[in-house]
Amino acid sequence: MNGTGRAQTIQSLLEGPLDVLVIGGGIVGAGIARDAAMRGLRVGLVERHDFAFGASSRSSRLLHGGVRYLAQGRLGLVRQASVEKRILHHIARHLAEPLAFVFPAYRGTDWPLWQLRIGVKIYDLLCGGRNFGKSSSMTFEQVVNRVPGLEKKQLTGAMRYFDGLTNDARLVLDTLRSAARHGATVMNYLKFKNASHATDGPGWVCELEDQLNLAVHQARANAVINATGPWADGLPHSNVKLRLTKGIHLVTERKRLPLPEAMVITQGKRILFVIPWGERLIIGTTDTDYQGSLDDVRAQPEDIAYLLRALAEFFPSAALSEADIIATWAGLRPLLADGVGAGGPSDISRAHQIRTPEPGWWDVAGGKLTTYRLMAEQAVNEIVGWLNKVNELNGEMAPCRTAEEPLLAPADTEGVSGILPPKFIRATVEHYCANEWAVHLDDVMVRRSNWHYYFREAPLMAQQVVQWMGESLGWSAERRALELERYERV
Repeated sequence: MNGTGRAQTIQSLLEGPLDVLVIGGGIVGAGIARDAAMRGLRVGLVERHDFAFGASSRSSRLLHGGVRYLAQGRLGLVRQASVEKRILHHIARHLAEPLAFVFPAYRGTDWPLWQLRIGVKIYDLLCGGRNFGKSSSMTFEQVVNRVPGLEKKQLTGAMRYFDGLTNDARLVLDTLRSAARHGATVMNYLKFKNASHATDGPGWVCELEDQLNLAVHQARANAVINATGPWADGLPHSNVKLRLTKGIHLVTERKRLPLPEAMVITQGKRILFVIPWGERLIIGTTDTDYQGSLDDVRAQPEDIAYLLRALAEFFPSAALSEADIIATWAGLRPLLADGVGAGGPSDISRAHQIRTPEPGWWDVAGGKLTTYRLMAEQAVNEIVGWLNKVNELNGEMAPCRTAEEPLLAPADTEGVSGILPPKFIRATVEHYCANEWAVHLDDVMVRRSNWHYYFREAPLMAQQVVQWMGESLGWSAERRALELERYERV
């Protein structure tokens, strides 16, 4: 999007009161914007960074109910997520690929085979009998034949079950594209600074700052939704209390560990995954309390060493080291701190919460990637009810259709959006600039294309991309150099 298009989009946010202003361009904010727009509300969404900058591009990329939540007795959460992953397979098939997982059992561990057998059968039942595939038990011989290189000592067998693989950042972007097509106005690099109650009626006057030129604007909104993930408890008017935990992931060559399917590996009661991703493997994740910068979350040497040690326990012959790592990413889980005791990070519920600390203001926090659509539906239900009340409307708002209507048509995703990175061609970059709000080089390299995580030669590719973007967006030689410097800090 060029400067003129951006200015016009910002201006449309300021023309007349919005029904809903969504703060936060991650997966939850995107889902709320889409749902509200599809019901006929006038919707604006603002994001201070790029869309999917935070947790929504730094997950394990799984659509899953959470097998480990069964052991914690959180059946309701598992049921919700299991239903939602099937819905996402329906509305975004290009971003919801069924994936089999092999969960090996070892004698003397926290995950005995009998317990796994019971657990995955319950898991299938909680999917309503409509999981991506039927779970099955594997003997010792079947496991070692299917998974070469797996540690055999004390191995008793395995269970095989199904979840889904996605591309988290693409899910955000395609949800936003869908929202925009239904009339929502969305803008990245536009920061929400503060809001005050309107003096001439219900609603809010919101102060927004353009992060590209620092211009400050005021927008009117009848309702405001705080969907900022890890930043949620730092916003004015927010009543959210979070406990942030960090998770990191490693990317390595799949040929170093040629797994036919995803693997579950464990560290005590913790579950980690080794996930095939085209010619790569994704290894993760950690789960540690976090106190640092929200804008600069990185994989530290001790995090990387932890994952490599865990992998070595299960696949000693792979002998993976730091030299084998192509890329890493690190993100924060915005977990609800309300009522949390002294348990470890992995013990905290992944449930979500929707609260109204002030009339017309909603905090939406917690939850997980898989349940974003449900969170959005529940939040918009509350907002529609409130708008009907304060505006004395007749209540004939369109019903929620987000579980039935696909995000986009196949023609709109072909070649630009999928679980694997797209082809490295100029047309793809031009599409991201013209149709997907790409402002900086890293917007394209990291979130829209995933080239940054997939290719060792990503720094060389970035030098070509900056030329293509520069020609599309009219960048000077100085701006191109600054973009490369910015990308080097990713």
